[in-house]
Amino acid sequence: MSNTNTAFSSPASRPWLTAAVACAAGALFALGLVVSGMTQPAKVLGFLDIAALVSAIQVGSFPGDWDPSLGFVMAGAVAVTWFAFATTGPQQGRSPWLARRFELPDQQQIDRPLVLGAVVFGIGWGLSGYCPGPALASALSGSWGMAAFLPAMLAGMWFAKKSR
Repeated sequence: MSNTNTAFSSPASRPWLTAAVACAAGALFALGLVVSGMTQPAKVLGFLDIAALVSAIQVGSFPGDWDPSLGFVMAGAVAVTWFAFATTGPQQGRSPWLARRFELPDQQQIDRPLVLGAVVFGIGWGLSGYCPGPALASALSGSWGMAAFLPAMLAGMWFAKKSR
């Protein structure tokens, strides 16, 4: 099937357009993180506090101290992503507007580095309340927690790249 996206048929000839769209998408993502409260570690930790959830269920005062709002943010993100992948992916014979092809991972198996990375990511997220997207959106907040987290995150990214 041919490419039906003729408006952006030559991405290499318009790097400014690619950069502008990436900047706009990043700004929209950051705005969504701020509006949803994902840049507030206390809100994230309130969602990750499984003990509070279990306690609220046992006492019968659901949700109690557990904060379910992040679940709605995640459900909204999954719904949008599902729709986008179902309607625009390479399996539909389309190509991206601003790239020559979709960049999909070659490896599709669960291996040790993937599991270890997921565990380390989860521990860091659970301890700090930040993951990379909200951390970058909060980078200029001036908080001490962010001042400690951001260099640690960058060091972890560097180490992961070097260990491959």
